[in-house]
Amino acid sequence: MNNNNLPIPTHFNRDKVDQIWQVDYQKIASEAEEWGVEFNINPSAKDSIKTCLLIIDAQVSFCIPRSELYVGGRSGKGAVDDNTRLCEFIYKNLNKITSIIPTLDTHTPMQIFHPIFLINNDGKHPSPATIITEEDVKMGKWKINPSIADNIMTETYDTLQKHLLHYTKTLENKGKYSLITWPYHAMLGSIGHALVPSVEEAIFFHTIARQSHAQFELKGFYPLTENYSVLSPELTIGINDKIIANKNINLINKLLSYDKIFIAGQAKSHCVAWTIDDLLNEINLRDKDLTKKVYLLEDCTSSVVIPNVIDFTDQANETFIRFSKTGMNLIKSSEFII
Repeated sequence: MNNNNLPIPTHFNRDKVDQIWQVDYQKIASEAEEWGVEFNINPSAKDSIKTCLLIIDAQVSFCIPRSELYVGGRSGKGAVDDNTRLCEFIYKNLNKITSIIPTLDTHTPMQIFHPIFLINNDGKHPSPATIITEEDVKMGKWKINPSIADNIMTETYDTLQKHLLHYTKTLENKGKYSLITWPYHAMLGSIGHALVPSVEEAIFFHTIARQSHAQFELKGFYPLTENYSVLSPELTIGINDKIIANKNINLINKLLSYDKIFIAGQAKSHCVAWTIDDLLNEINLRDKDLTKKVYLLEDCTSSVVIPNVIDFTDQANETFIRFSKTGMNLIKSSEFII
């Protein structure tokens, strides 16, 4: 660790990272302003090297034990330990992080990856973690729940059923994860949708100390596609060439405008990996040397593991190795880089 790192403020409590509580904004704001004076921290607009920290889905649904889709990794403490290190990274590098961009997975019940969307011949919904393949749809194992058709973008039942087949086929043809039904999670307006308080507190502290507005990015609200990556949904074009979702080109351009981009969050195997992959695709279209400005905080992210059901750890690790071979930097959060 480099001696130029700032100390961690006394308000940060490692024992509360796995808990839900209310940030005392006024108190933290006062401390942040005093911190800025004590350590001569300049407003971020004066940074000569522009550095961005992209925090993907550090939300209660994924990061608090016993929440709907807690990312425990193989250790069972994955997201909690990740967020502890992430908060410390923010505080230690407070004077060098220009901007923080937190993403928020944002869902409603009637989306293609939630159980209510599909039924079998007995009228039963798939259980969470059920994989839905193109073959399943062709054979009639899973089909659209007809009761929801009128609520989904005024689509007819037949159109939705054709879309389901098109969607599962396209995912497989593109080598993406098959459609999977997830537990209801990150529901808009819910506690699960909120940032983990410890991470929210660190972001708020940075905002005040650096006079730098955090740029929140919502994703995952399109009903007819999954949206692991904050940069692009799994599918943008449905049947009959109809646009069902859009790429976040403004965020792509914003990220690539920075001198350095640090990426952390949940889950390594899904939303983090897919976001990095989309960023890599854009870099390859523009200038492959831009990969050198990307830094992956590999100890601030964990993979989806549902014991005795699915474990994406090995796939995620292999994917990160692939990223490193393109020129992206795999680092620990304790390393002084900026």
